[in-house]
Amino acid sequence: MCISDKRMLRQLLLHLGASAGFALFGAVYERFSHEVYSYWMIYAFAFPLMLGAIPGAVFLRKSYTPGKWAIWLWNAAVFTWTTGSVFKGVLEIYGTTNRLILVYWIAGFAAAAAAAIVMLHEKRLPANHPDKETGYV
Repeated sequence: MCISDKRMLRQLLLHLGASAGFALFGAVYERFSHEVYSYWMIYAFAFPLMLGAIPGAVFLRKSYTPGKWAIWLWNAAVFTWTTGSVFKGVLEIYGTTNRLILVYWIAGFAAAAAAAIVMLHEKRLPANHPDKETGYV
């Protein structure tokens, strides 16, 4: 197993663990919430599952794996969206809104766009380039 496979396996396990943690959090909260709950909080586990674990499993099977910076930026995007989902749920439960919740979605999209740019730059590097294995682009 090469370094990139270990990196992707670690990312897959990180996102599966985060999904399980947020699913447990949502289940416990729903159980003790006195029927006051928000779907944004209950289903916050879907962000790391669908945007982290599933792409991680796909990249684990492919010959190309993204570098370290692309993975870090994508993780930042996924966990920013997850945090935004939980925060939106808290605000809904409290019975209020806040326009600053938009910052979470914008920051998540900015990090995802940066990850995509880094991945596109990595793919253009020659196969024997030293930055391709280390992820420093």
